[in-house]
Amino acid sequence: MIVVDTNVIVYLYLSNERSEQAERLLEKDSEWVAPLLWRSELRNVLALYIRKEILSVKEAQQVMEEAIILMDGKEYEVVSFQVLELVSKSTCSAYDCEFVALAQDLGVRLVTVDKKILREFPNIAVSLNEYVSL
Repeated sequence: MIVVDTNVIVYLYLSNERSEQAERLLEKDSEWVAPLLWRSELRNVLALYIRKEILSVKEAQQVMEEAIILMDGKEYEVVSFQVLELVSKSTCSAYDCEFVALAQDLGVRLVTVDKKILREFPNIAVSLNEYVSL
């Protein structure tokens, strides 16, 4: 089991230079979990793709549906006071700290490409590239 941030989920469904790594990650560890926030963050990315006419609304809806199926039963609420404690000890956003808090609670690694999270939480966070190379 690993916590994945929204970017990793995005890489799996929206073709880019990291898509192959996301696919390898899923093959290596298929038990991805995330805080409920991932849904809102993915919708925000999809909104940008719709507005830039990279995806149609129908295509964006399909991506969202597939991601929801992947993450079904693997979404967690996080404890606000824990998130705020992490915020107070870092320069990361509360959004980012939700992923860190979940990884701490579950005692697993957070796979991310976010340089700030990687720098500020090296005992919890591991880069996508590093994790698939292990």
